[in-house]
Amino acid sequence: MTDTRHLSLAELQTLIAHAVGEALPLPVWVSAEIAEIKVNYSGHCYLELVEKGDGAATEGVAMAQARAVIWRSAYPSIAARFERESGSRLAAGMKILCKAQVNYHPLYGLSLQITDIDASYTLGDMERAKQQAIAQLKRDGVWDMNREVPMSALLERIAVVSSATAAGWRDFMREAAKSPYRLQIELFDAVMQGAAAEQSIIDALMAIAESGQPFDAVAIIRGGGSTNDLNCFNSYRLASYIAQFPLPVLTGIGHDKDVSVSDMVAHTMLKTPTAVAVWLYERSAEVDGNIESAAIRLRELCTRATHRQTLVLQQLTANIRNAASLALAGATARTANADEAMRRATAAALDRARQRLEAYGATTDNYTPRRLLQLGLGIARIGDKTLRSVDSVEVGNNLDLELADGFVRTRVTGKSKREQRERK
Repeated sequence: MTDTRHLSLAELQTLIAHAVGEALPLPVWVSAEIAEIKVNYSGHCYLELVEKGDGAATEGVAMAQARAVIWRSAYPSIAARFERESGSRLAAGMKILCKAQVNYHPLYGLSLQITDIDASYTLGDMERAKQQAIAQLKRDGVWDMNREVPMSALLERIAVVSSATAAGWRDFMREAAKSPYRLQIELFDAVMQGAAAEQSIIDALMAIAESGQPFDAVAIIRGGGSTNDLNCFNSYRLASYIAQFPLPVLTGIGHDKDVSVSDMVAHTMLKTPTAVAVWLYERSAEVDGNIESAAIRLRELCTRATHRQTLVLQQLTANIRNAASLALAGATARTANADEAMRRATAAALDRARQRLEAYGATTDNYTPRRLLQLGLGIARIGDKTLRSVDSVEVGNNLDLELADGFVRTRVTGKSKREQRERK
């Protein structure tokens, strides 16, 4: 049986609108994250607000969602004040604390009419997220890892993460072109702001690591921007990739008011893309200067060493010359003494030889034929033959006998041997 007691949809919606109006007659402060934001041609700003879970099972999952609007009569002043106080424009992904009138329309449902936004809440939320990222990186033990990566003294091959169309990239290349030192620069294009920036920069870093090219360092550069534009560099995930990157990372993110978490974990933080190029130039100049100083120092050391060795050589030469002079003088003296001794020895030997010759001469004189003849001896000959034995004489032979004062001819009448004669 059909129940005749019922509400039409319009009646139900009206009751809800009355209930909402009675329950929330005044504006309330609501905290939420901007999921989408769009300013249409009429000047009205339309937002999708969301609240995401932060538990282990619900982290990042939308738990509540609502539409919101800032009418054009209020939007310019609210947006300008927020940007002035926070340094950022209203953007998706930003957490805000807004003052809103809760409305319920039978056709469009629940909506929030925003009349004010507290910029300090957004800044505080960003700072809280930043401090949480810092604390987590330190707990992970990666906070100092990239700063501990050895950096080559001379950086020649640089991988740059930047947007190819960004002014920061052009500023970097313009300044790098002024350097007299050789730089090999390769761009790894990435989105540098907005919701896609974090993943895009991480993808570029992964592409560098997987390229296999021998880069000396990586430079992440971006020109200036609002706090929210640069908030991706406070991301725990991006900072963790930078901290654990195998090459030294240089950051040149154009902001002066704050230092991002990515700056903190990078090997070397510089202010702007131009500052990175100048730093590379100055580092090369420093290396060049160190080499020149070392060359000058080496020349000085070589000059001093050569001078010392020259002095040592001169001293050694003088010592050798003196030693040679002394040795020569000694040898000359010894030679002179030897010559004198030799002359004396030669004279003595000649004298002895002369004496022996005289003695030999005297002895020889005693045995000359003439001397023997004078002593009464004679020389017997048969013709021209001198007789030395009785066996060469026959009885009857005529002999010529030479005496000291003449010759005698005689005939042999008999002969006998000496031993026969002595026996008789």
